Amino acid sequence: MSKSAPAPQAALPSVNRVVELPALRPLIDAHGRAFVTDTVRAVLAELRHELAAPGDNAPPDPSDTAIVARVGAALAASLNAAPRPLFNLTGTVLHTNLGRAPLPPEALAAVAAVAAAPSDLEFDLASGQRGERDDHVAGWLCRLTGAEAATVVNNNAAAVMLVLNSLALRKEVVVSRGELIEIGGAFRLPDIMARAGCKLREVGTTNRTHLGDYAAALGPRSALLLKVHTSNYEVRGFTAAVDIGALAALARAHDLPLAVDLGSGTLVDLTRYGLPHEPTAAEVLAGGADLVTFSGDKLLGGPQAGIIAGRADLVAKIKRNPMKRAMRIDKMTVAALAAVLKLYRDPARLAARLPALRLLSRSTDELQALAERLAPPLARRLADVATVEVAACESQIGSGALPIDTLPSVALTIRPLGPKRRAGGPLRRIAAAFRALPTPVIGRVQEGALLLDLRCLEDEAAFLAQLEQWDIGQETNR
Repeated sequence: MSKSAPAPQAALPSVNRVVELPALRPLIDAHGRAFVTDTVRAVLAELRHELAAPGDNAPPDPSDTAIVARVGAALAASLNAAPRPLFNLTGTVLHTNLGRAPLPPEALAAVAAVAAAPSDLEFDLASGQRGERDDHVAGWLCRLTGAEAATVVNNNAAAVMLVLNSLALRKEVVVSRGELIEIGGAFRLPDIMARAGCKLREVGTTNRTHLGDYAAALGPRSALLLKVHTSNYEVRGFTAAVDIGALAALARAHDLPLAVDLGSGTLVDLTRYGLPHEPTAAEVLAGGADLVTFSGDKLLGGPQAGIIAGRADLVAKIKRNPMKRAMRIDKMTVAALAAVLKLYRDPARLAARLPALRLLSRSTDELQALAERLAPPLARRLADVATVEVAACESQIGSGALPIDTLPSVALTIRPLGPKRRAGGPLRRIAAAFRALPTPVIGRVQEGALLLDLRCLEDEAAFLAQLEQWDIGQETNR
């Protein structure tokens, strides 16, 4: 009886033998023996699984050279796991998946300073006693919104949840049915209310809610009226909603607070910069709201944060909630937010100094000139695989702000050569090649073309430099 052939995975070398290969010594010197050994072990496990798996695919190469190459690739992938800078040419300025608002130099300097050394984060230099981290930003927030007091948590979802838990635990919160929002990441207002320990009392209908609907819902278990800015959608047609002033009067008549969640939120009237109007925090509070919540990393142009501003007694109660500590911001966020808020002291220069606002307010003439400079070198790089044209397009603000309003913009439109009906594969390869650049370039696929919307491209030199160093045409043919 003949012996069966040994399994192919049995021929794989041991972990120790691979680690001792001369070709791995530079990697060990660069990354340390323990890290490289763990990576070798993982690579050999992958190879063992691939060799044992049945199928029609060609078996992997188990040679020493191939294993060393896989180990090097695995090490590189591990080191690239952290967020990487990229070019956002999607046309969505405040792109949630791409980090939202870019920070100004003042914020970056402030973050670096407090990250590298001790700071007075929670220390009062005047008294020598313990201080409050909110004190670094609360004064500016009150000045810019007209609020009596303010506090900050790690994002706006946390701000809403903290307000609900602090003011309406085990009681009812009255909200219009048309404002029961869901935003990205499956954040649903009814779910947040349940987790906050309060009961939703929805009033009105999807498209029409009247003051009488709110009044009829109020009772002994009512604790809060909540109005939510539907920042990521808009209901049009046969609609009705109650304005903040009327809701505030009703809330005062029943000795209840009125909170308004602005979602994205802004501190300035955007129309002065040629953008559509979005309610400001100051307008909401001046209109009668007792509290307003909004984000720090969207239209405000700062780091991720959730801001709560309004009546001093309500803010004090919110700050006493034990959950506040679990949601607080760290020293680097405090520093960045404080630096950004200080820029708002001079609205005349804000658009030039705050990157988010600068990108949103760029003129089409500037973008057209940029596109005409970039199109020829890009066309040369893609000459064998695609055409490049300059075309008008529309940008979006993003992050739920002004969802139906667009901004006129200019894009480089890249279309694969060859039959249009077969363009899907080449188009995907072109988009993948741009994503594989040292500084990835992220565009959007639209109507059979890859659009590189130039609204958010400010570092023209860096974009051009990597075109000279990278053969995109060759990548797309792999």
